[in-house]
Amino acid sequence: MTLTELKYIVTLEQERHFGRAAERCFVSQPTLSVAVKKLEEELGVALFERSKSAVQLTPIGEKIIEQAHKVLEQTSVIKEMAQEGKNQLTSPLRLGAIYTIGPYLFPHLIPTLQTLTPEMPLYIEESYTAVLRRKLRSGELDAIIIALPFTEADVVTRELYSEPFEVLLPKSHAWAKRKEIPISDLPSEKLLMLGEGHCFRDQVIEACPALEINMKDPRQGLIAEGGSLETIRHMVASGLGITVLPYSAIGMNQYAPDVLVSRPFADPVPSRRVALAWRASFPRPKAIEALVQAVAQLKLV
Repeated sequence: MTLTELKYIVTLEQERHFGRAAERCFVSQPTLSVAVKKLEEELGVALFERSKSAVQLTPIGEKIIEQAHKVLEQTSVIKEMAQEGKNQLTSPLRLGAIYTIGPYLFPHLIPTLQTLTPEMPLYIEESYTAVLRRKLRSGELDAIIIALPFTEADVVTRELYSEPFEVLLPKSHAWAKRKEIPISDLPSEKLLMLGEGHCFRDQVIEACPALEINMKDPRQGLIAEGGSLETIRHMVASGLGITVLPYSAIGMNQYAPDVLVSRPFADPVPSRRVALAWRASFPRPKAIEALVQAVAQLKLV
């Protein structure tokens, strides 16, 4: 049994597809299939049920792969411990962020962090919260920037900043004459929102539960979805509707002055809390502190 074989079965459990698992592990599909079969023969049990359409875990496979996750996580800890005697600010730092934070934070964070830690390379990844959570647990990422609430065993979180939500409108929209927008007015307009899986979408619905009624009745035509905040902003600029964005993502300067306007919400103003999360066992506290210090210098809100 090898760590490589454990990585293969963990990846196969996540993908439920030999081809995709092999691609993630940077090996050919036959190589991964042979390795998984070899491990099953060594253990004397079948870990997966294979069919033409699906790959499913066996009951004993679930237990073994759960333990494999723990072994790989502890292996990552051992590698990190080996770095303790070295300068904590020279090894690469693997940082992830959710899609609605990364594009608006990283352009400001990277140059500030380079000034504070010029010898620490930064590996960056953007994804959904669920994916970042898994990669943090497995050791593929050292720290992630997410929106609270976020809870995970043996993971530490530290709030970085809080930012309000605002309404983005075409400048010709009737609401552009208002100074602020009551959030209860949102269901009366065609609202452009992110698709399912984005936590920001959930936060907007939580702030205005009446939006769920519109989503359940597509005949009303009051909800349209976009794949990213950038796409949604373009649709607002084209006159398709309005949207709600976090303050850092308003980005009206990308257009001519007469295209878009933003308006704050009336009290109570919806907002989100942005935080940094890392494993409690991560042995480079100086790198974490440098990240926190760099964000604090940005004065984002």
